Amino acid sequence: LWQSCKQWLPLSWLITFLVTLWLMNGGFGLAAVSTKVWNGLLLTVFVAVLSIVLSFPLGVLLALGRQSPLPIVRGVSIAYIELIRGLPLIGILFMAQVMLPLLLPPQANVDQLVRAIAGLTAFSAAYLAETVRGGLQSLPKGQWEASRALGFSTPMTLGLIVLPQALRAVVPAIVGQFIGLFKDTALLSIVGLVELTGIARSIAAQPDYLGRYAEVYLAIGLIYWLFCYGMSVASRRLEHSVGTQS
Repeated sequence: LWQSCKQWLPLSWLITFLVTLWLMNGGFGLAAVSTKVWNGLLLTVFVAVLSIVLSFPLGVLLALGRQSPLPIVRGVSIAYIELIRGLPLIGILFMAQVMLPLLLPPQANVDQLVRAIAGLTAFSAAYLAETVRGGLQSLPKGQWEASRALGFSTPMTLGLIVLPQALRAVVPAIVGQFIGLFKDTALLSIVGLVELTGIARSIAAQPDYLGRYAEVYLAIGLIYWLFCYGMSVASRRLEHSVGTQS
């Protein structure tokens, strides 16, 4: 039974996640919950999932841009990667909170949660780009030459030959980056979002829990560990399924 059910677990998790968001936005006639009052584990998971989903394609595009023969594309990609990697994440989060609304039209009202996701996505994409670029450079040039001999265009070569092999080679590094991104969401409490670590600090500050800091932070640490360990297990299964393990 477990073998037949576990293949549906990722899809079930995704459906549950979407249904939860739909209910919080007024589904079934419920009162909509503003993102300004989102907090705790829900906020951590929501920000981490969206940042991972958005940063992965952006990181792949930056890696391809850095390998591009076009000087402008390559220069812009290199400048972005080196600039973001030279800044601390907390600085990028503060810049996203303060500067992002200044870059948009005055009538645009950017939610604080959206600004936080933008900062995490921009930071993670730069590091993912270097990871993917390492996978691209690990492939022999014969792959490109063979694809040209077969008459493949550049997009077909990238989509069917180069990228699948490059991403397969760096699966552990990519998942490690995603785990780091999930833990980096703890910094959101500094910019005014009460995520998992922020709610722990709020609990520890209540009079009923004074002096019980160990229990609070051990529970939060256990939650972080469970999520990160789950991602690690999924990474090992993915490596096994794509044949990257010896």
